[in-house]
Amino acid sequence: MINTHDILETIQMIDQENLDVRTITMGISLLDCADSDAGRACGKIYDKICRCAGELVKTGEDISKEYGIPIINKRISVTPVAMVAAASGGDPVRYALALDRAAESTGVNFIGGYSALVHKGFGPGDLRLIESIPEALSRTERVCSSVNIGTTKAGINMDAVAKMGRAIRLAAERTADRDCIGAAKLVVFCNAPEDNPFMAGAFHGPGEPDCVINVGVSGPGVVRAALAKAGDCSISEVAELVKRTAFKITRMGQLVAQEASRRLGAPFGIVDLSLAPTPAVGDSVAHILEEMGLECCGAHGTTAALALLNDAVKKGGVMASSQVGGLSGAFIPVTEDAGMIHAARSGVLTLTKLEAMTAVCSVGLDMIVIPGDTPEEVISAIIADEAAIGMVNSKTTAVRLIPAIGKQPGEELNFGGLLGSGPVMQVNRSSPARFIGRGGRIPAPLQSLKN
Repeated sequence: MINTHDILETIQMIDQENLDVRTITMGISLLDCADSDAGRACGKIYDKICRCAGELVKTGEDISKEYGIPIINKRISVTPVAMVAAASGGDPVRYALALDRAAESTGVNFIGGYSALVHKGFGPGDLRLIESIPEALSRTERVCSSVNIGTTKAGINMDAVAKMGRAIRLAAERTADRDCIGAAKLVVFCNAPEDNPFMAGAFHGPGEPDCVINVGVSGPGVVRAALAKAGDCSISEVAELVKRTAFKITRMGQLVAQEASRRLGAPFGIVDLSLAPTPAVGDSVAHILEEMGLECCGAHGTTAALALLNDAVKKGGVMASSQVGGLSGAFIPVTEDAGMIHAARSGVLTLTKLEAMTAVCSVGLDMIVIPGDTPEEVISAIIADEAAIGMVNSKTTAVRLIPAIGKQPGEELNFGGLLGSGPVMQVNRSSPARFIGRGGRIPAPLQSLKN
């Protein structure tokens, strides 16, 4: 039975505490679009996406109006394009342009899947796609790209790590006149999930259904408000409160996911529990950590507080949904979080501290602006460090760095919208070139042998 207090509480969360469904993402398989002619393959891709997702935006808007729940983004993820390009041939950029046209026709804000899975080596089409990423992202508006360079089972492909350092830098250079937005749409993964609804890392894994609905919820402001009301309670009580709040947030996400699935005639995949912040005041993961008792995010104690938050979010969310997946935890994207932006500007939050925090949260070094003249081998080494954390700890980690071309530490880069803005952060420039230049593969850790 629905409790009146619960209804009023949810209304308050939406009106005053930035509660929303961050995204409805439709995953679409493109495997049946392969063709011996690349042009025909691109035509099939466009047609299938428009056919499956033609009503996605309208459906999200209808649900939002009927239930009074803000649904911020409607997005599409597709089969890693490297797989289709390998079967169909041709310039991979043609597929990116087809995806961009389909995204524009359906009205979604982003389409993810200009991707390659190269954790154990390069298959046909992978190298061509990776080398094409800077051009593809510079010539499209809504296409997002990701590359998985490592897993706990396979180790880390260091040849791919080296290539991605170069790809990130070139993506920034090619879009330097647009605040280096190309790099903001590119993420490098270790242990990438196949059902992640969040951009820029969303792709439709080969083990997924032909078409599926995944939903990402969000509610940092709700969690922070709950902690503020609780006052000076113990750490155990903080964990319990976060868990209960995450349960309520996830129930709303489950409702939206099931309703979207029914209306669109596509199976319900997962709800991603991740607390995804925005630059809006009151919608910050950093402010949750500060509400726990830290003077500023990045201070000593931040990693412990984030570990508590991430664990409690997972425990509460898992009880609220029959199908949990994606990343499911707490995001710490610097430019997309008002509290993180402030902490980075003040110098309390550093790249080194962020790396430590990624050992206990979702994803990793996300939306971090670095000096525009950072060498590509340093970018590759940052990727390798982050991938090692994910590989050894059997968790997803990722890197989304934006070299701010022409800018140095202390200056700012501003993307606007959900991508936000932030200061250029200091990077250790001691050279890892010889290490990165060795190539090869870092072997999988002993804990990978679980069969």
